[in-house]
Amino acid sequence: METRRLRAGASALTALLLLGACGGGGPGGSGGDFSGDKLVLAVVNDQSGIYKDASGPNSVKAVKMAVADYQKKYGDKAVVKKIEVTSADHQNKPDIANTKASELYERGGADVILDVPTSSAALAVANQAKSHKKLFLNVSAATTALTGAQCNKYTFHWAYDTYMLANGTGTTVTENGGKKWNIIFPDYEFGQNMTKSFTTAITKAGGSVGTTIPTPFPNENFATFLTKAGSTKPDVIGTMHAGGDLINLVKQFNESGLKEQGIELAVGLMLINDIHSLGVDQFAGTLFTDAWYWNMDAEARAWADRFKAETGTRPSFEHAGNYSAALQYLEAVQAAGTDNADKVAAQLEGKKLNDVFLRNGEIRAQDHLVIHDAYLARVKKPADVKEDWDYEEIVTKIPAAKAFPPAEASGCTMKP
Repeated sequence: METRRLRAGASALTALLLLGACGGGGPGGSGGDFSGDKLVLAVVNDQSGIYKDASGPNSVKAVKMAVADYQKKYGDKAVVKKIEVTSADHQNKPDIANTKASELYERGGADVILDVPTSSAALAVANQAKSHKKLFLNVSAATTALTGAQCNKYTFHWAYDTYMLANGTGTTVTENGGKKWNIIFPDYEFGQNMTKSFTTAITKAGGSVGTTIPTPFPNENFATFLTKAGSTKPDVIGTMHAGGDLINLVKQFNESGLKEQGIELAVGLMLINDIHSLGVDQFAGTLFTDAWYWNMDAEARAWADRFKAETGTRPSFEHAGNYSAALQYLEAVQAAGTDNADKVAAQLEGKKLNDVFLRNGEIRAQDHLVIHDAYLARVKKPADVKEDWDYEEIVTKIPAAKAFPPAEASGCTMKP
């Protein structure tokens, strides 16, 4: 399951998948208009750090599954026969993400970059996509800037954003009595954007945010930050951390005695991998907003079973989101008959979609935000867990139009 880590200065890109053989339409066997006579999908993410379990190497495998499904569906009718998947480790650093994206677009022949957790890294990749006029399908970064002030016609925001998370969790917890909040957040684009979105949602729901406390990213010791957050006796401490940082913070919160003082912990972003890593007992009863859950219905479970056969584990929503983004990109290429970014983008814009990940999905032409149904979930009590990884109860579905911000509120001015 582990892939070789690519360091910042490396220029060589490792091809992880090569499908197909020569056929009609040209030297490489593609029947349409393709640069280099092949299609290159590049996954850029955290392969070794705090986000590697949520996305990481298994997102590469999810993209490979999408390529295999495309080839199986179209066979000899596929407009491109030669498809290559590459990956790079951005180490959650925007400067490395910027360098890797440039290398992939210029020398790696990448037609599209996918995934890219860490919002500051995703913004760097979006700028490279705009500069190179190549596509970027963001799956794992949440900042609304990607479809707002820093939107561009080559970037699509696929799985979730901070508005969706805040609109679900922040609103619900506040309406259920958690009126007074203090927020702890990682001090980079994601945490800053999350804090802004949650503050707006909490205030709109009749609550208030007192202290907002930045922490280094990444970080291991949250004791002093938790003490400060609890010192004014709020109803709720909200954490805007994710991955390994979230696991450390929750463990330290549970050991701090703050819960015994009647202070609740609200989690801004949580994935199934976080619950599995720390233990369902540590999160039991926690409400959070999820973009997708592997066991929410028969279709999701069937795909999750395939994923488990490939990886040995259950998928996070980021894994499913990467599969969806890659598959819909390939469908758009098939319809366009080319890898030309402008023509493929035109096929994606305004498209209404339903797939394993997207339910009631739509790719908004105005800002390239992909809206879809979201879910308010609760972590099960240990006694209610019937099988490994079955940790969530879906409390309610949040319809797509309510889960995401309206297009007119995005602030996006779509320019090349």
